Amino acid sequence: MAVESAGAMSPVMAFALVGAIGVGSQWLAWKLRLPAIVLMLLAGLAIGPGLGAFDPERDIGNLMQPMISIAVAIILFEGGMTLNLHSLRESAVGVRRLVLIGAPVGWAGSAAALHYVAGLSWPSAAVFGGIMIVTGPTVIAPLLRTARLSKRPAQLLQWEAIVNDPIGALAAVLAFEVVLVMYASETFGAAVWDMGVGIVSATVMGIAAGWALSEGFRRGRVPEFMKVPVLFASLLLVFALSDSLLHESGLLAVTIMGFYIANSGLPSYTELRRFKEHATVLLVSGVFILLAASMNIERLSLLGWPSVIFVIVVILVVRPVTVMASLAFSNVPLRERVLVALTGPRGVVLVAVAGLFSERLVSAGIQDAEILTPLAFALVAATVVLHGFTLQPLGRALGLAGAQVPGVIFVGGSQFSAAFAQALREEDIPVLIADANRARLRTAREQGLPVYLGDILSDGAEHGVEFISFGRIIATSDNDAYNTLVATDLAPEFGREHVYQLKRAKQEQTRHALPATLGGRSIAGGLRYLELARYMQKGWEIRATNLTEEYGLEAWREDNPDSIPLAEVTPGRALRILAADAEIKAGPGMRILALSPARDRTVEAAERNGEGDAEAAAAEVSDHKDSQDTKDAKRDD
Repeated sequence: MAVESAGAMSPVMAFALVGAIGVGSQWLAWKLRLPAIVLMLLAGLAIGPGLGAFDPERDIGNLMQPMISIAVAIILFEGGMTLNLHSLRESAVGVRRLVLIGAPVGWAGSAAALHYVAGLSWPSAAVFGGIMIVTGPTVIAPLLRTARLSKRPAQLLQWEAIVNDPIGALAAVLAFEVVLVMYASETFGAAVWDMGVGIVSATVMGIAAGWALSEGFRRGRVPEFMKVPVLFASLLLVFALSDSLLHESGLLAVTIMGFYIANSGLPSYTELRRFKEHATVLLVSGVFILLAASMNIERLSLLGWPSVIFVIVVILVVRPVTVMASLAFSNVPLRERVLVALTGPRGVVLVAVAGLFSERLVSAGIQDAEILTPLAFALVAATVVLHGFTLQPLGRALGLAGAQVPGVIFVGGSQFSAAFAQALREEDIPVLIADANRARLRTAREQGLPVYLGDILSDGAEHGVEFISFGRIIATSDNDAYNTLVATDLAPEFGREHVYQLKRAKQEQTRHALPATLGGRSIAGGLRYLELARYMQKGWEIRATNLTEEYGLEAWREDNPDSIPLAEVTPGRALRILAADAEIKAGPGMRILALSPARDRTVEAAERNGEGDAEAAAAEVSDHKDSQDTKDAKRDD
């Protein structure tokens, strides 16, 4: 139990501080569009060794290490729950190679760099080299969320990080057992037996727990409100039991447990995963703050120029060689190999496990192992900062990042959705129209707009649509219930403020009104599907208007009293969809997209020519009609 000393804060205040700073750093990173990991790292260093206001060992005491171990276990379990085999179709070969070939090659390369560059003894290098196999799911998930990479390279990085994390911990255990044979009285046979029993037990426990939970949930033996508590309790029990048999084997057990549940086809799987994701956000931020704040000047002073050179060698030599050797002669394109090779962030698992084995190696008489913790922290800090700022530009340079401006998915093919999508595409904003009915996509296909034939909520859409390139959903189908379902289901992924739908019929009546937790924001001035369809049949169209100092929003309102604003586009092509109750903020230099009544083409042509020559304008309209008639005839043929 932590005992308060002079200048120390209470454990309760310490927990509150870690939570507030961790979540606050993530919110600030979102606001400033910066990598969250970088801000958490800086915040932890600031309140820890910087200001000296928070010292985890002083303020939390012996609770710190168990807390970090449990947090890492939960993080890996949540990572295992993201490993759905259906999502591995496009990157299965690459992931398999990165695990089966990359792990041993990376272990050997890291150990060599530690010995020859950082100057560590072979025992310390072998143990720490095994830990360095990990690439940090705690780091890669926030980085991928910010970088918006294409599907396959993102899957390669995510699967490698999650699968290799427990493998790295077990590699360190293997190396440590060998060190004990060399430096202690333990025999080689006993070491091998202990490790074998631990790994087999962890695997069996993980599979058994995953099966028991899946069957219990599927058969209704656990009520809905208790599923998450039961999941947490089972996770902690499996981790503790496995770890008691072999240190760090608990990480393997909980990862296998999460993987089994992810592939068991549970109806409530999505809700379980989302809750775990929320818990992981809190745990990642908390653990990063704790680890950064625990660094002190004395520990950091152990690092010198060899350590700096070692970090550079790992990033620029060991990691690229490992990835290129693993993916050689595979079907992974070269640019994807380059991206993965130059992306190897390390996270909390590396620091936590390094700290644990550092103490054990020192106890075994290997004194240079005391540098492992600061060396691990230096590697984490360097890779987090480097990849935090370079992953997105690198992805764009290689053509593997999503659109710089998040696009819009229209769910439901109609004349309105096709016209709106066409107007957005002319602003260089990515669009996609999805509908399960081929006939409803006819207008969009004729205009050359990207379409997806199928249900946007299906597994096929999850694997066939590059959701990473889109940041907004607009449900415009003729089925109000389906629009509400789409908006409700996709709101956690896109953010509720970025999910829209057409206004539901009769929703003003109490018996037809839905709670605020269901559906998305209304668009198109609150018009319903049939009202919009009538407007489009009357020839209404979506037009873009430039606003200037001379021709501002008020002037536009006067000239277009009947127009219905739909969106604002800023000079940097940032898009703001206008909900029915949103305030228009468009100013000079921006463009406003609106649904407006049809205009006389003769007047349009005259205005465009800047002349009052009605005869010339009429001739232009006639030419346009002749051209359109010719196109229609060819299409009908």
